[in-house]
Amino acid sequence: MAIASDHTGIKLRQLLTTFLRGRGLAVDDLGTDGPDPVDYPDVAASVARAVARGEADAGIVIDGAGIGSAIAANKIRGVRAVMANTATIARYSREHNGANVLTLGATLLSPDEAKAIVTTWLTTPMKEPRYIRRLAKIRDLEEG
Repeated sequence: MAIASDHTGIKLRQLLTTFLRGRGLAVDDLGTDGPDPVDYPDVAASVARAVARGEADAGIVIDGAGIGSAIAANKIRGVRAVMANTATIARYSREHNGANVLTLGATLLSPDEAKAIVTTWLTTPMKEPRYIRRLAKIRDLEEG
């Protein structure tokens, strides 16, 4: 699991990193840790590229609202990023869309809400077969 945040999401990222490691997951924390502002497209790209290259099975990116990071991560071929602010959205993103990157908004979620969303996202398998067929169509779109 790769995880990163911009400056807004540092505290939530650190909390989730500890939470995930406590569940026995290997977590590659890609930062950021400094007090200076960091642009969310940069941290989203670092996680998305790790997932696309197979260096991580999945990824989590945290910024202020989670929206910009989802947009940026989805620019990387092979990434299906979703911004989830409820466990229901997290579940659907996995069941129906095979989302491999989750983005969260640090200003929108409590720590408990974030943990519930992440837990649901990690434990929900993708449904078959019509959803797999639809993902193939998304991959075709990436090819132009």
